[in-house]
Amino acid sequence: MPTLWFCVVALMIAAYTVLDGFDLGAGIVHLVVARSGSERRQVIRSIGPVWDGNEVWLMAAGGTLYFAFPRLYASSFSGFYLPLIIVLWLLMLRGVAVEFRNHVESPVWEPFWDVVFAGASALLAIFFGAALGNVVRGVPLDASGFFFEPLWADPGPDPQTGILDAYTVLVGFSAFMALAVHGALWVVLKSAGDLRERARRLALRGWWGVVALTVAVSVATFRAQPLVASGFASRPWLWIFPMAAAAGLIAMRSFAKRGAETPSFLCSCLYLAGMLSSAAAGLYPNVLPSHIDPALSLTVHNAAASDYGLRVGLAWFIPGMALVTGYFVFAYRLHSGKVTAYGGGH
Repeated sequence: MPTLWFCVVALMIAAYTVLDGFDLGAGIVHLVVARSGSERRQVIRSIGPVWDGNEVWLMAAGGTLYFAFPRLYASSFSGFYLPLIIVLWLLMLRGVAVEFRNHVESPVWEPFWDVVFAGASALLAIFFGAALGNVVRGVPLDASGFFFEPLWADPGPDPQTGILDAYTVLVGFSAFMALAVHGALWVVLKSAGDLRERARRLALRGWWGVVALTVAVSVATFRAQPLVASGFASRPWLWIFPMAAAAGLIAMRSFAKRGAETPSFLCSCLYLAGMLSSAAAGLYPNVLPSHIDPALSLTVHNAAASDYGLRVGLAWFIPGMALVTGYFVFAYRLHSGKVTAYGGGH
C-alpha cells in the first residue's frame, strides 16, 4: 500500500506539472509573444476557463501527502516553511492578476497586472523546480525527522546546502525553461495569426535551452544524489522513464517545426511527465533523503500511515478522482478550439 500511494502522489504531482505548467508557461511568455493589449488578453483568455481548476491537482497532492505520508508532510512543511509561504504569496498574486486585469481600462492598470502575472509565473516555476531539487538532493534530516535549511547557501570556503544553492537553482532554471516552452506550445495550440507564429518561434528557440539544461541537470543529479544512480543500476527497467522524456523532447521539436500543434504540445507533456517520473523512480523507496545520515531518510515505509488507513483511503480516493477526472475531460472538451481577444471563443 505505501508503494501504491507513492505512485498516486507522483502521478498527481505530474498531472499538476503538466496542467498548471502550461498556465505558468503562458504567464512567463505572454509579455514576449504578445505585442498588444489585445494579444495579451488573448493569451490570458486561453487559460481563463481552466487555470484555477488546474491548481486542484496541487491541493489534491498536498492533501494526499498529508493523509498517506504524515511524517513526510510534517517534516517538509516545517523545514520548507519560508519558501512555502513565498509560493503561497506568488499563487495569490498570480490569481489576483488574472482576475483583476480586465476590471479597469487604463494605460497603467492592465500593464501593471500583466507584469505581476508574468513575474509571479516565472518565480513560481523557479521555486517549484528548486523544491524538486531539494527533495532529490536531500535535506539535513536529524534523528527527530526535522530539518532546517537557510533560504540560500553560504558561498564561503566550506559551502553548505541551502534551499537555493548551485544545484537547486540549476533545477529551478531548468523548470523555468521547460515550462516556458510548454506554455508557448499551449499558446500555439489556442491562438492563430501572428501571435501563434511568434509563440511557435519562441518554443523552437527555447527548445535548445531545454535540451542543454536537461543534460546539465541529469549530470548534476547523478553527482548530487548517489541514490538515483544506484536506483537505476539496481532496476534497469526504470530507464523507460528518461527514455520517454527524451522521446518527448525530440518529437516535440519535430512536430513544432511542421506546425503540428496538438502533437507537439502532447510531446511536451510527455517530456515533463517523464522527467518527474525519472526523479521519483530513481529515489524510491526514499521520499525525503537525508544527506547527514542515509539511515535517517524518510521512506515510503517509515513515513506512511497505517496500512488499514491507506486501504480505507483508497476506497474513497478512487471514486473521488474518477469524478474529478470526468470533470476535467468535460471542461477541456467544452473549451476546446482557438480563442479570441473579445467576443466568441472563451
